[in-house]
Amino acid sequence: MKNRSSNRVSVLMVGIGGYGYYYLKNLIEQYDNKKIKIVGVVDTYPDSSGLFSELKSRGISIFRKVEDFYRQGGNADLVVISSPLHYHIEQSCIALENESNVLCDKPLSPVIQDVDKLLVTRKKSKHWVMIGYQWSYSKAIQELKKDIISGQFGKPLRAKSLCFWPRNKTYYERNKWAGKKRDQEGRWILDSPLGNAMAHFIHNIFYLLGQERYMSAQPVNIQGECYRVYPIRNYDTGVFRAFTSQGVEVLFYGSHVTEREKGPMFKFEFENGNITFGDGQDQINAIDNNGIQKNYGSPEDDDQFFKLHEAINAVQEGKPIVCGPEASTAQVLCINGLQDSIEEIIPLPSTRIRSDNNNERLWFDGLDKELYDCYRKNILPSESNLTWAVSGKKVDLRKYNWFPGGKK
Repeated sequence: MKNRSSNRVSVLMVGIGGYGYYYLKNLIEQYDNKKIKIVGVVDTYPDSSGLFSELKSRGISIFRKVEDFYRQGGNADLVVISSPLHYHIEQSCIALENESNVLCDKPLSPVIQDVDKLLVTRKKSKHWVMIGYQWSYSKAIQELKKDIISGQFGKPLRAKSLCFWPRNKTYYERNKWAGKKRDQEGRWILDSPLGNAMAHFIHNIFYLLGQERYMSAQPVNIQGECYRVYPIRNYDTGVFRAFTSQGVEVLFYGSHVTEREKGPMFKFEFENGNITFGDGQDQINAIDNNGIQKNYGSPEDDDQFFKLHEAINAVQEGKPIVCGPEASTAQVLCINGLQDSIEEIIPLPSTRIRSDNNNERLWFDGLDKELYDCYRKNILPSESNLTWAVSGKKVDLRKYNWFPGGKK
């Protein structure tokens, strides 16, 4: 790509509520007119954004749809997409078709079948797509991935991660799609802790296990369990065991209905050592079988919007894309396989459901300890003596007939 370091980067911001508010705030505060120009924003309800008055005062054009921006003669070097997750592929493709590069926030897509459309569109456009998994852009993760690829720790054997992020009723009432499987038009959403808020940490496991810098390891089968406390369509607690094409066991434990917050944390087991983060330590630490340690710092050390800076630099300088669609599909495959692993979402027993004084937040009493015990033992809840746990079936993820680069 041609070096454009002397030119301003024109940016279209899609979605300015929720997390998009922080993208836009960062664009406004961190960049002066010498580096970027915000050429428009897209949002169905722009006046509900805390930055609406700022946009008006700056004279920034507002559009209801991405295609409206282009139809009215707009063009942008970079389109930043922070819309509801079930619009990610559609809006990314529109941007690519109009010769814009894309930074799309996580996750890539609710369903793997839609990813092919994005890859075909990207190839035709000759522009690029970045996915906003911020840990993947951090110095700590990049340094660790480099050492894993070099074989410093030997063959990977097992990797696992845990995240407990309690959420209240307002979380599920904040929009029309939270906790749902489909929207009113029939689009797949599959909103869940693992499909949305914790997608980062599922992606991170497979990204670190990827044998190339810009790729992730691919899961080939999965078995999971899904549970529910809140009156939603999908699950608020999910766990799974998957295996990669290289035979590495991957475990994940996530919930929005624990009493207390815990994580994110992870542990990687290799032939020649272990790597851990969280669970009492705030930095990534590796120790080999000879007792030699190496500290990588924390993936939280870097500004979470470093991904935005990287996207702008990629436009200006042609820097390579560290985390693109191919690197992001492992998480989508896991979410799809997890949904297929279960026949139904299992309601957790009402006798153990607790609430705060205002009845605004619900949790399942004892879930914190029970899931953490499973994490330590490398087992699923159904493999323990938990009476509420129900096992899912094993799903062959190759049935989706997908691999990096498109369909076979």
